[in-house]
Amino acid sequence: MNIRMTVTLAVTLMIAVPAIAQDREALDVQKARNAHVAGRRDLVDYPADKFDLSGLPSYKPQQQVTGVIRMTGSNYIADSHVGENWVAAFKKFQPGVTFEFNLKTPSAAVYALFLNAGDVDPSRKMTFEDLLAYERATNSDPVEIGFATGSYDVPGWSPAFGIFVNKANPISQLSVAQLEGIFGAERTGAWEGTSWHPERARTVAQNIRTWGQLGLTGEWANKPIHVYGVNLRYHQAIRFEDQVMHGSAKWNPALLEYANYGKPDGTLAIGASMMVEDLAKDPYGICYSEVNFTVENTKTVALAPGNTKNYVPLTRETVQNRTYPLYDTVYLYANGSPDKPMDPKVKEFLRFVLSREGQEAIAKDGKYLPLTKEVVDEQLKKLQ
Repeated sequence: MNIRMTVTLAVTLMIAVPAIAQDREALDVQKARNAHVAGRRDLVDYPADKFDLSGLPSYKPQQQVTGVIRMTGSNYIADSHVGENWVAAFKKFQPGVTFEFNLKTPSAAVYALFLNAGDVDPSRKMTFEDLLAYERATNSDPVEIGFATGSYDVPGWSPAFGIFVNKANPISQLSVAQLEGIFGAERTGAWEGTSWHPERARTVAQNIRTWGQLGLTGEWANKPIHVYGVNLRYHQAIRFEDQVMHGSAKWNPALLEYANYGKPDGTLAIGASMMVEDLAKDPYGICYSEVNFTVENTKTVALAPGNTKNYVPLTRETVQNRTYPLYDTVYLYANGSPDKPMDPKVKEFLRFVLSREGQEAIAKDGKYLPLTKEVVDEQLKKLQ
């Protein structure tokens, strides 16, 4: 029988039999997920006129190119209108180029590159295993271009992480360094890509396990911090490790994990949503999740990068301009190295994506957030 961990009003952990049947078979959960994602295809969550893209460079072809660009990877390019918007706009400048889409999962992107089954592949940031496979196959690193900022609150489209606490909790702001102390554990080092960094070690003394360690007093001072998170094999957990825990997989051992399941009616029950619902019953809990899962009796806290006190609230504007620290980035990956220059048609397409016209195609779809000029300039340097 499947079980679900919940927290009672008395803040006593217990195992509860779910009130409805839960289908956790992988292919059934996938079917429910696909239906859930498809339902958002035509929704425009952020009107394009909310973004001023006038400061971005217009696309000017460096050369006319021809041929087929194969795009293999993230389904979210096809499950939205971003892919078709790009094709229509790019062909106005480069009519000799056609596209082939094989957009099922970000997990396919890296393998398509080094197996010559894809030319420019959309994905979430490559994981340790992705990058290691590519490096061993090619003895080089892929070209990584951030093509958009993840959404503010659109499920599936790489939304920013909000940090939630119970509304009864006096905490209203935290630093990312404090989050690391809350969710992380002592370690002897951590990863950046496929490189191990012993200097990222931390001790038991840096763990934060009570609310008093965060400055709360009175009845809160000795109360334990209950930590909630999604299943550690989900990419959201890996992203949290990279953004908050400096690439470490050493979590607070008290972490309560949540996973998706398929309901009897074929719809998807989302672990991140259930997590916030349980947090609403637990005054001493904290979790990272998506702001669209906010429920009554919970609140999000403002965050400061690193160990600073420059606290920033979670809004669409602060995610898009990247002043809020836990935004996400979505990427296009391509082959290219000093001894093997990038395919000209791929380079032209990447330059287009980073142009005003390419970012307008993203804004028109209304899910991902277009890049700022500062980020575009940074990405364009990778193509020089």
